[in-house]
Amino acid sequence: MSLGRRILSFGSPVAAYEAEFLVVAGGGGGQSGGGGAGGLRTSYGSTSGRGSSAESTVTLNSGTVYTIAVGGGATGGCTGGAAAYTQGGASSIAGSDITTISSTGGGTGGTRSGYVFPSNRWGQDGGCGGAGGANHNQYGSGTANQGYDGGAGATSGAYGAASGGGTASAGVNGTTTAGTPPSGGSGLAVSITGSAVYYGGGGAAGGEGYASGTYGTGGIGGGGNGNTGVSGCGSNGSANTGGGGGGGWNNSNYGTGGGGGSGIVVLRVPTASYSGNTTGFPTVTTDGSDTIIKFTGSGTYTG
Repeated sequence: MSLGRRILSFGSPVAAYEAEFLVVAGGGGGQSGGGGAGGLRTSYGSTSGRGSSAESTVTLNSGTVYTIAVGGGATGGCTGGAAAYTQGGASSIAGSDITTISSTGGGTGGTRSGYVFPSNRWGQDGGCGGAGGANHNQYGSGTANQGYDGGAGATSGAYGAASGGGTASAGVNGTTTAGTPPSGGSGLAVSITGSAVYYGGGGAAGGEGYASGTYGTGGIGGGGNGNTGVSGCGSNGSANTGGGGGGGWNNSNYGTGGGGGSGIVVLRVPTASYSGNTTGFPTVTTDGSDTIIKFTGSGTYTG
């Protein structure tokens, strides 16, 4: 998909050109409920996060430095304890001549109601919402144009936990009968790098309230799987996808969930306009008449 020609501004030495972008934040960690994925914003293709229309391209100016921030994933309950009740890190593109493009980190999943100190930890809000834990129906909300809500934990029967929200679909509510824990919300496929890649899958539900030895699968797009029993930790979300961490069993004070996956930022510019001036060691490739600058860590690009 060509971005078209370079734009010359008469009366000024500054040359401007259009750039496509993808900004995915870090995922939330899992507790009993699965973590929500990092929020997703993109101009490429027809669809952005939470089923919204793709955004407009951003205009970059020659010589201007654009700062790229890539958010880290939130800590999960398996290693983080109380410190895990934070969002994933925000990702952004900022410059002196543009409105900052920022995506919100994923919300961490909740714990079992009445079982944790500090008490009453529910699924947290974020780019995508964290899920309610076992016997806890309070879930986190996603952010408009970025991602969906987490699922609600069941408050009767087997008290099953729910799964985290994804960028393309909501998390799944916990069930009231024993069985397989719910899988995470789905991530969104974006082809900005030249081929379709899924980003922002929600974390699967933890195993408490379900049959021992079974686990939910993380949402497509890097969501972490749930644990497989009372001694297992949920899986981490995949790096540079913004996936939410898989939920765990409450065999500790917090629920043994996995951590969220880190985010990613991608710029796609006309090769004729690409300056070659970057910091932070992004991966640079070409696709047709465009150059793709993929940041898996923070850095800069000079227009």
